[in-house]
Amino acid sequence: MKMRFAHLSAGFMLTSIIGFLISIYFVMKYSETWGFTFCLFFAIMFVASIISMTHAPFREKEFQEELAVHEKIAKRNWKKKT
Repeated sequence: MKMRFAHLSAGFMLTSIIGFLISIYFVMKYSETWGFTFCLFFAIMFVASIISMTHAPFREKEFQEELAVHEKIAKRNWKKKT
């Protein structure tokens, strides 16, 4: 059985990093149990985002427009000039 990986957004990784830091610096002061639980949860989210980055297949046609936003604008402006 081949494992399939999903693409996770950059916001997912950012949420895991910020959540981990907040858990360490703020939640741990009030409750070590909840602080550890949140740290573990956000660490698992971070690991999932790393796995998604390294193993998920990249479909060029699917993400080409997303990655080249500046080229769309340049093409649109070029067409207006001529």
